[in-house]
Amino acid sequence: MTTINEALLLQNNQGKTQASSKSTLGKDDFLKILIAQLQNQDPSNPMDDREFIAQMSQFSSLEQMTNMNQSIQNFVNLQTSQNLIQHSELIGKKVQWKREEQVDEYRTETVYSDSVVTSVKLDTDGQLRILLDDDRWVTNDQIVQISKKDEPVE
Repeated sequence: MTTINEALLLQNNQGKTQASSKSTLGKDDFLKILIAQLQNQDPSNPMDDREFIAQMSQFSSLEQMTNMNQSIQNFVNLQTSQNLIQHSELIGKKVQWKREEQVDEYRTETVYSDSVVTSVKLDTDGQLRILLDDDRWVTNDQIVQISKKDEPVE
């Protein structure tokens, strides 16, 4: 009787002779191995029911983890786009933002500036960037106060 580990080893050795672009096994591969194992088992010594049930539960767990991973990725993508949409409400608003400037080689000083937001973008690294009217890009972490364009910032 062939076990899943033996089937994986057999497929791995066969895969070395065949060029393959896949580097990991997915749920479809797992199911193919299980079917091959069932088809090639010794009729006089069939697979133990407990072993078969254990392998089926492993397959079920793999499928559930794959589905959960896809759902989490979809959720992250949705949250990222929602973050951009929320920050687009800053366009045209006056913001007070902070930056650290070097005083000397040992000290820095926090400097506050007032600007108007002209654009918002989401970089490829997932970081949200805000363009100010002086053509300076800042992150949302640097913003400390938001007000209407014509209101003074305190």
